[in-house]
Amino acid sequence: QVQLAESGGGSVQHGGSLILSCAASQYTHVFNFMAWFRQAPGKEREGVAAIYTGFANTWYGDSVKGRFTISFDMAKKTAYLKMDNLKSEDSAIYTCAAGPQVRQYLRPSEYTHWGQGTQVTVSS
Repeated sequence: QVQLAESGGGSVQHGGSLILSCAASQYTHVFNFMAWFRQAPGKEREGVAAIYTGFANTWYGDSVKGRFTISFDMAKKTAYLKMDNLKSEDSAIYTCAAGPQVRQYLRPSEYTHWGQGTQVTVSS
């Protein structure tokens, strides 16, 4: 069974950086698309970034453009989310997801496999 495991969350000060990792248990067509979502208390799940692992096409939510970078290492079967210039409003649980066929890249319902999530807290 395909599984995703996130790591790299933690606490950081305003303006700092973090790198999240999402390791896949195996690489199959399930991982054609991978994405990061986040959810803060009392808010809806928000699409942060997505990547087509075949050609590394990327998409970003408006709130993180220019600050976050998604990437995928085929050899390690791992997706990364590099987060720079973090703000307090970036505090949330970040969860990675994978899906074989995705048309709306930042829509959660498009993805079939999910990790457990990792907490990111940005203090001012």
